[in-house]
Amino acid sequence: MRSDWCRIGKILLIVGFLSLWGCSSKVNQDNYKKIKIGMSYEEVTAILGEPVTCESILGIQNCDWGDETRAINIKFAADNVVFRTAKGLS
Repeated sequence: MRSDWCRIGKILLIVGFLSLWGCSSKVNQDNYKKIKIGMSYEEVTAILGEPVTCESILGIQNCDWGDETRAINIKFAADNVVFRTAKGLS
């Protein structure tokens, strides 16, 4: 019984790692270049996946993908890209 729980734990750990790796691999220079002014939020998430964080202030939605070392930040107004920046992309 204990070995079954250990096996399940290992599987969950591997699945979690792979899902995190898959998300972060979308934060790269090629995908950043695909993001154009005027694209919709839906088009952006089709390329980058769901953002790590999103905040809305005065009609502007500010969304981040990535982490402290590699990140893409996109600002949306009326659900369309109006500004984009990136850091640490190679």
